[in-house]
Amino acid sequence: MKLHKNIWVRYLFIVLGIISLGLGALGVVLPVLPTTPFLLLAAALFIRGSEKYYNWLMNHRLFGPFISDYINHKSVPLTSKVIALIMLWTTILSTVIFFINALWLRILLLGIATAVSVHILQLKTKKRS
Repeated sequence: MKLHKNIWVRYLFIVLGIISLGLGALGVVLPVLPTTPFLLLAAALFIRGSEKYYNWLMNHRLFGPFISDYINHKSVPLTSKVIALIMLWTTILSTVIFFINALWLRILLLGIATAVSVHILQLKTKKRS
């Protein structure tokens, strides 16, 4: 662990880590908000701010294995990929079809969804253990 020497900087890392963790948790249910980058950022912030919070996050039953798999193997479980893609496209397509009239915004949302899909599909799929 490489905790920062300044206590106020450590508090800042903890607060930013909690915010990042919250955004990552929201990303579990909101398909356009990425989960993994925010969880990885939270882990990086906690490792510099609080050994207690870092250990809690890494040992969390939901987030811990996901972060460890990504850090150690750059992989994501197949079920996570499938759920993410289904939620992403269901949300984006329903928004584009029913709620957005501006063509430029429809194109932007579809472009974002395509880019996120490509990123998800390029991640290695975790093999069953």
